[in-house]
Amino acid sequence: MNSANSTILFYKLYPLLLVLVTSLALPGMARAQVYDDGYILNSGDSVRIHVYGEEDLSFDSLLVGQNGRISYPFLGELTVIGKSASQLQAELTASLKPDYLVDPRISVSVIKYRPFFVNGEVQRPGGVDFQPGLTLRKAISLAGGFTERANKKRALVISDSDPDRKEQEVGLDYKVQPGDIITVQDTFF
Repeated sequence: MNSANSTILFYKLYPLLLVLVTSLALPGMARAQVYDDGYILNSGDSVRIHVYGEEDLSFDSLLVGQNGRISYPFLGELTVIGKSASQLQAELTASLKPDYLVDPRISVSVIKYRPFFVNGEVQRPGGVDFQPGLTLRKAISLAGGFTERANKKRALVISDSDPDRKEQEVGLDYKVQPGDIITVQDTFF
């Protein structure tokens, strides 16, 4: 096959390859975005903000402080607690557009979630980094597993998203959320 035929073949197959590669990458990206869109920011989270073509306004990691705010150039202290990444993105776009940028293209994503805590009858009680999709069973494994005296069927959880902060008894398939406080109780037998 000569060089001209190779080039023609490449240009005929290129769109097909592009569609194939894109379709393989999109499902994982879509899952992450869906989780981020439903996720509500709180203190201890870290976000990445990228403003296309504006390095001075782009940050790889901004920690949400205990006061629920981040510091951002030109805009000062922004309250982000209680907002999703897409809400923060819309707020930044609206705030930068009139005075600073003509047509800002901004992306905001959560890069590190606040930890959850596992206490009680586990090998290594304490804070654990959150990962989307964690169940109670996996969270206990990350805390070193059960002790011999642990109740291996249920645990108590105080959810960070519950305004009343009430303990609820949950099974091992419970979906752990950032900020949860999990207590593995002991058994009586």
